[in-house]
Amino acid sequence: MLRHAARRLVSRTAAAAPARRALATAEVPAEAGEDSTFVEAWRKVAPNLEPPTTPLSLMKPRPPTPATIPTKLTVNFVLPYKSEIANKEVDMVIVPATTGQMGVLPGHVATIAELKPGVLSVHEGNDVTKYFVSSGFAFVHANSIADIVAVEAVPVDQIDPALVQKGLADFTAKLGSASTDLEKAEAQIGVDVHSALNAALTG
Repeated sequence: MLRHAARRLVSRTAAAAPARRALATAEVPAEAGEDSTFVEAWRKVAPNLEPPTTPLSLMKPRPPTPATIPTKLTVNFVLPYKSEIANKEVDMVIVPATTGQMGVLPGHVATIAELKPGVLSVHEGNDVTKYFVSSGFAFVHANSIADIVAVEAVPVDQIDPALVQKGLADFTAKLGSASTDLEKAEAQIGVDVHSALNAALTG
């Protein structure tokens, strides 16, 4: 009975494979437009009122994916209070993803990566600019554009090593004396961030 069930499952999977393949290779429209399904439903319910604007109609057109891999990667690096890098063409960026250091070159596959405390480096020829980021996300698009959003960031050369050592010692002491789960969690975050800061300065 289990053998027959497995055979049926395999045959269903094989039958569904062409549909999935067609979906994966389907062209995604590059132009923003009206949500026709919503507008049609709206006109049935309220034919005398103009349909409201939907998020789809406000979206900017998606930049087309180039036929060939460009020589440069376009980077946008933003913080909640300012834009650090805007539409800058670079050779590569290396981001501190939660899965490990991730290098992004032109033509990188589309990816979303969560960032952990660590060093973000921007490479332009022989020049390398390093930032310490606390957390955030990196959005790598198929058209060789990388959007990096960080909660907090500072150039590595502006970090005071003495303050990092003091902070690491303070949070390590707090972790040792913490009595509640909240105190332990806050102290552990402080230890993790200051350890990453220390590694950024010494590495």
